[in-house]
Amino acid sequence: MDINLLLAYIGVALMIGLSGVGSSYGVTMTGNAAIGALKKDSSKFGNFLVLTALPGTQGLYGFAGYFMFQNIFGVLTPEITSIQAAAVFGAGLAMGLVGLLSAIRQGQVCANGIAAIGQGHDVFGNTLILAVFPELYAIVALAGVFLIGSAIA
Repeated sequence: MDINLLLAYIGVALMIGLSGVGSSYGVTMTGNAAIGALKKDSSKFGNFLVLTALPGTQGLYGFAGYFMFQNIFGVLTPEITSIQAAAVFGAGLAMGLVGLLSAIRQGQVCANGIAAIGQGHDVFGNTLILAVFPELYAIVALAGVFLIGSAIA
């Protein structure tokens, strides 16, 4: 295998792997909070479900970045240049790290909201609003992946 293609696929692996780990950590954290809160108020399961699912989107963004490089931009071929490979690696590392950290932090926001709802506080809407902020950075990172892919295609 060509070293350029190997470098690009390492970037893709980081993008999918790190953002996926962040999402699985975030949804586990919120799922645990939801189980605890359900003991106090099982009627709020719908709210808990929405808040538990939110940190899972970063993993999807990591996969979307791979999809862009593979299917939209078509750069993951044996003919990939060293500049393209470095760009894919850099984009993958950036998306992976941002996805990892934003999913974990979003999970913390959502878990706190779940705990508060379980205690009888009416904070579902406020929690959704506050949970958008960590999500925004994952979206910005995915936009960066798109821009990098556009520049090298």
